[in-house]
Amino acid sequence: MTTNLEDPTLERNFKGHRDVVTSLDFNPNMKQLASGSMDSCLMIWNFKPQARAYRFVGHKDAVTDVTFSPSGHLVASSSRDKTVRLWIPSVKGESTVFKAHTATVRSVDFSCDGQYMVTSSDDKTIKVWSTHRQKFQFSLNEHMNWVRCARFSPDSRLIVSGSDDKTVKVWDKSNKECVHTFFEASGHVNKVAWHPSGTCLAAGSTDNTVKVWDIRVNKLLQHYTAHTASVNDISFHTSGNFLISGSDDNTIKVFDLLEGRLFYTLHGHQGSVTAVNFSRNGEYFCTGGADEKCLVWKTNFDKTDYTSVLKAHKMSMEDRCPRVATCPEPRSSPIKVNAHSQVKSMRDERPGVVEVGPSLFSRPQAQRSDSQHTRATTVTDSRSKLTNGVAHQPSLDDLELTSGDRARRGDTGTPSSSPPTRQPLEQQQIPYELSSTLEHIVGQLDIITQTVSILEQRLTMSEDKIRECLDNQQQIRLQIKPT
Repeated sequence: MTTNLEDPTLERNFKGHRDVVTSLDFNPNMKQLASGSMDSCLMIWNFKPQARAYRFVGHKDAVTDVTFSPSGHLVASSSRDKTVRLWIPSVKGESTVFKAHTATVRSVDFSCDGQYMVTSSDDKTIKVWSTHRQKFQFSLNEHMNWVRCARFSPDSRLIVSGSDDKTVKVWDKSNKECVHTFFEASGHVNKVAWHPSGTCLAAGSTDNTVKVWDIRVNKLLQHYTAHTASVNDISFHTSGNFLISGSDDNTIKVFDLLEGRLFYTLHGHQGSVTAVNFSRNGEYFCTGGADEKCLVWKTNFDKTDYTSVLKAHKMSMEDRCPRVATCPEPRSSPIKVNAHSQVKSMRDERPGVVEVGPSLFSRPQAQRSDSQHTRATTVTDSRSKLTNGVAHQPSLDDLELTSGDRARRGDTGTPSSSPPTRQPLEQQQIPYELSSTLEHIVGQLDIITQTVSILEQRLTMSEDKIRECLDNQQQIRLQIKPT
């Protein structure tokens, strides 16, 4: 199966972030790539040659996760500022924002129909929201520590979550209950992902491993130990035959799931690999790292027609018990691809960047200096020049907005019975002195909230230490107990 296939090749190298890249996702139309970073910005990279990139500014702290909606018309981003934002991925830079959790929001994901979002947080909860109204639906609360990642299954009937409590939990969305828990013996779970079939899931952990479970029998299928440091991100190929992982050991690993072995080891980043993702069509994958770069790779190893292979694999899986494939020493040496030399000469390494502010949630205009006004004018001119070359993107008006959404945007329409949402200060008839004072109060409240969050984190750590002490004390008592 793996013979006569080409090695992955580096296609594009995007440089524009000012800190570690935390998350990546392809637009389903394969015309854009979204990336989030510790620099608090969301970047939209366009694949059209010599096209400019858009930097969206709105979050007040690190962006932890980004994902396109199934239609590609929206991008959701989660942040350490405890909010989730929904963006239109165009030069307009329109967005809506809502307070999602009481602590850092670690992940955000869309359901298969785009009607719902699931978020996970350091407040130990998982929450489900309606997309268009950003209305809270329900919460899942059984984790005992930070929830690093939560993802909808391909049919959106289940949700998988991974946590610092060393568990992976599978939830039933309809009855809001945990249907099974997989235990990680020695590591915190950084990322979880669903196999395209919806029958298996994978987890990458701080114990350097990648594990694949079959949820039909709740058994471990494969256990890979090829990395030598924490696994930060994982992604399944659309065929279900490959899995990619990124690690603090500075490498990208591609695993052949049908043969249960390490397939490729890729070197392209100068530092930790913090984000990986396959495109929806499987032809490309992207990687991001501590070197602030976003790399796009041509897959090349997925050109075989896998229909007969998958059929045979499915039959064999039904005929035998699940197997555990360990990979400290692969049966055949993995192919190593070093792209460091290519990175230096890639075109579009630093594409032109258009700074796009949050048009609906910007700071009061009166606070801008003359130099800022000059830069804003330049950006506005750039936007007008780019508009002719950008494909039409729907505005928020094109989406299904309720009266509550119109109230948030200040649009006229039928009054909603729901409580009105506070408008940005610059959209209200409030004197500048009063608005400045209110902004200062809001800033102080944010500081208080952050302080409470830090105290909660320390309490969690203290609880863990006390639990360990009690366990050790119990063991000592059992050892010294007279026979």
